[in-house]
Amino acid sequence: MGVFERYLTLWVALAMVSGIAIGYIAPGLVQAVAAAEVASINLVVAVLIWAMVYPMMVGVDLGAISGVARQPRGLLVTLAVNWLIKPFTMALLAVLFFDYVFAPWIAPEDAQQYIAGLILLGAAPCTAMVFVWSQLTRGDATYTLVQVSVNDLIMVVAFAPIVAFLLGVTDITVPWETLVLATVLYVVLPLTAGLITRRMLGSQAAIDAFSARVKPWSIISLIATVVILFGLQGEVILAKPLVIVLIAVPILIQSYGIFALAYGAAWALKVPHKIAAPCAMIGTSNFFELAVAVAISLFGLNSGAALATVVGVLVEVPVMLSLVAFANRTRSRFPAGN
Repeated sequence: MGVFERYLTLWVALAMVSGIAIGYIAPGLVQAVAAAEVASINLVVAVLIWAMVYPMMVGVDLGAISGVARQPRGLLVTLAVNWLIKPFTMALLAVLFFDYVFAPWIAPEDAQQYIAGLILLGAAPCTAMVFVWSQLTRGDATYTLVQVSVNDLIMVVAFAPIVAFLLGVTDITVPWETLVLATVLYVVLPLTAGLITRRMLGSQAAIDAFSARVKPWSIISLIATVVILFGLQGEVILAKPLVIVLIAVPILIQSYGIFALAYGAAWALKVPHKIAAPCAMIGTSNFFELAVAVAISLFGLNSGAALATVVGVLVEVPVMLSLVAFANRTRSRFPAGN
């Protein structure tokens, strides 16, 4: 790893501080960035995420997809954790903390809003950023693509019923524009560009050399995304620091707990590390665009539910970087794979 990648956590921390400062000093600039939005997806952030995802998509070999069938355990772990465990543990933690542990400091009506937002986060596994985390752990690009694609297909039919059940309401309106647009922007387009690039480059040596050249842009885009995300929410962070911290507590417990469960299951099942690491990352991170969009449509832009989903965005990058570091340190404990 180069110096830039080795100290990535430091650069992200500086980006977080810079983002909050920019949000405070230049609110007009932040508002202009926030206004560039379609179907609850910020187009500036979308471009940066695309730049993060594209280098990994260059490594996707469609001819190797059939090999996924020879390693089904990683996919099974991902699906079981994401859809049978994660939404329900997030709901349990949300109720535990906001109805009981934090009850002395949070008004009951606010507590219910925060619980709703956390449930929305827990029911939406990651679509885009997992490609970045997979790349940082030297994950199998092709297998990661299959895992994300299968999760997206399940999300289309399972997200609304799970959320409706956990929220106790039946009139959940899924913002299909957000779901479809995010899939196209973060999966379909970068995958298409990656496949075209592979075809143009021809040899594997040329592909590897090209990937090495564009990889730094993925990290730079990650840093820029963090600056923007914290810039967009800088005012809220400064205005409600205690609420932000309280909402972050169950998210942190959920994130590290889900990762431990998925990563541990993959280790017990002897899943190769290049599959095990991304398989644990998918459930740990969240499809925050979808969660934020649903929170706004159900409860309003200034609701506690929307705030809770935004805190999920703010917490995710530092948490995932810590898990990337842990996964890289424990690589030797897993089978190497082919």
